[in-house]
Amino acid sequence: MGNSIRRYGIWLGIALVGAVCWGVLALSRGETVNAGWLLFAAIASYAIAYRFYARFIQKKVLETDDSRATPAERLNNGRDFEPMDRRVLFGHHFAAIAGAGPLVGPVLAAQMGFLPGTVWIIVGVILAGAVQDMTTLFFSMRRDGKTLGQMAREEIGPVGGVAALIAVLSIMVILLAVLALVVVLALAESPWGSFSIAMTLPIALLMGVYLRFIRPGRVLEVSIIGVGLLFLAIIGGGWIAESSPYADFWTFSPNQIVFALIAYGFIASVLPVWVLLAPRDYLSTFMKIGTILLLAVGIAFTLPAIQMPKATEFAFNGEGPVFAGPLFPFVFITIACGALSGFHALVASGTTPKLIQKESQTRFIGYGAMLMESFVAVMALIAATTLDPGVYFAMNAPATVLGDTVQSASQAVNGFGFQVSPETLQTTADNVGEESIVGRTGGAPTLAVGMSAIFSGLIGGQALQAFWYHFAIMFEALFILTTVDAGTRVGRFMIQDMIGNVYRPFANPSWLPGNLISSALIVGAWGYFLYAGVNDPLGGINQLFPLFGIANQLLAAVALTVGTTILIKMGKLRYAWVTALPLLWDASVTLTASWMKIFSSDPTLGFFAQRAAAQEALANGELYGTAQSADDVRQIITNSTVDGVLSILFALLIIVVLVDATRVWFGIIRGGKEPDLSEAPWQESNLDSDGQPLDEREPVGTGS
Repeated sequence: MGNSIRRYGIWLGIALVGAVCWGVLALSRGETVNAGWLLFAAIASYAIAYRFYARFIQKKVLETDDSRATPAERLNNGRDFEPMDRRVLFGHHFAAIAGAGPLVGPVLAAQMGFLPGTVWIIVGVILAGAVQDMTTLFFSMRRDGKTLGQMAREEIGPVGGVAALIAVLSIMVILLAVLALVVVLALAESPWGSFSIAMTLPIALLMGVYLRFIRPGRVLEVSIIGVGLLFLAIIGGGWIAESSPYADFWTFSPNQIVFALIAYGFIASVLPVWVLLAPRDYLSTFMKIGTILLLAVGIAFTLPAIQMPKATEFAFNGEGPVFAGPLFPFVFITIACGALSGFHALVASGTTPKLIQKESQTRFIGYGAMLMESFVAVMALIAATTLDPGVYFAMNAPATVLGDTVQSASQAVNGFGFQVSPETLQTTADNVGEESIVGRTGGAPTLAVGMSAIFSGLIGGQALQAFWYHFAIMFEALFILTTVDAGTRVGRFMIQDMIGNVYRPFANPSWLPGNLISSALIVGAWGYFLYAGVNDPLGGINQLFPLFGIANQLLAAVALTVGTTILIKMGKLRYAWVTALPLLWDASVTLTASWMKIFSSDPTLGFFAQRAAAQEALANGELYGTAQSADDVRQIITNSTVDGVLSILFALLIIVVLVDATRVWFGIIRGGKEPDLSEAPWQESNLDSDGQPLDEREPVGTGS
């Protein structure tokens, strides 16, 4: 009784801390708010959600069964299926899902103030993002690791399933090319980043061999070795960047980085998962989580003030200089991965369900890893909002508005309603070792400046701010790269599932010819858009970049639709709200955003409005937007047309999926349709909770 009271007393205390922090954030009226309130509101909320809500989903909704063998155990073949230590798998899964989104999305959304983004990042992940990841992982695991599109086809039906397959694969190619482009921009002409990231490959190979052959199961040992070598690689990268002959050797052009990424993506997709992909992702997780935790410590000790207002006028008038559109729906679309991401559902139905040891681990890996990614988004939001708002807008507004000098940028920012002097802009650039910070759009440079200010306040002072800035740039590239290799492997599984519906050997993900062909197809698809985008500022993936946020959230709608369908088929109608409510919200947000992007008459918002404006400019012999020539204007017309048509196509595909799924739901609820689940048969597990054999009996799987 005493222990029970003490235990619940601790959780009550955590809840009170969270409530007080939320109250301070919500009730502030113009006075400066300390970032510590935001930090502890997030931590308390995550703790309560993981302990109670995630446990409720595991025990009541999914009813995980650790006596049931997972596909990793039943189909263990040492290539794609293999029981993996939950700590290593957590690292792999987190590294695979945590890409550019949680870093740059919250930074861009900060133009609307700190409170809207904070609420969505924390509440959204608890009720939507982590729920999607956990349920998708569980349902895929129960179906031998089937991909999201294939699950949609089998559970919803051929019409909705085919629409989902087309939408999922098309969007996947766009997401991978966008992520790869961010890596190219971060690593090009950066010897420090190139060396440090290149060294993670041999370190990962060593870790894979160590765990497989030298000291099986010794995760702590290999972690110490890997982290030690990783720190040496980071230190060595800084030394090489300062050494002329070595710096030249490790300095690569954008095109060289493109071809290196394409080759690496193919190799990582083809090799057995334990050789390179999983250990490298696990290694990267130490860097990712370690840096974020250090950032949290820096915030807790330095307690920087949040300088961005609680809500800016751009949240209501939709005329923000960073991106156009009102708070609803565009703050949710912009933040994306920090709260809810369809890309995560692809990973949760890709590599991870083929490696998980026990069903109960879906809570730790699925729900827990997504909470960690949300925490990354919170750190990014704090880093952006603790900057001088004038500096923030001078970095993120378009160059066409800011001009080329600190004087013109200062005048432009003053026009936004914020004040910043030319001297402040130049001093900020000098502090981080850059010639200029004006017009450094995209979110990543802003995050690096914010991180460097917090880190230098903790260690080294202003003298080390330039070091911390370049460290943050390298960290961002490493953070994003892991989603490219894992995403490529997931794309390979998707293609194999699709072709497997016609030619059965492809349905076996470990069939070598199917592996090679599918890997080449997915790499060729995103590699083409990446190469074209790097060499043409208006072409390739740059053409499709405006679709990134909406397309990603439409994928989440597919995942939540599949999850709701399966819950209803399982006889869990009373719990279907767990996925149905976030589905209703996500569909409302993304389809509203799609409608506005298609039909808005504002050229800064609507694709077809932009097309019309560019056509008018061309007819008048004028330039439009960022165009430098008449050919550029024609390319803008083409791009806006393509984006508009694809927006219509993606929205229609998702509507088809929703309508077909609704037909299935009501058929089952009314009793006119028998639920036909495509779960793999139950077989007893021979592994304990740590993944070790219970006895010397023959394993369940046949090794096929």
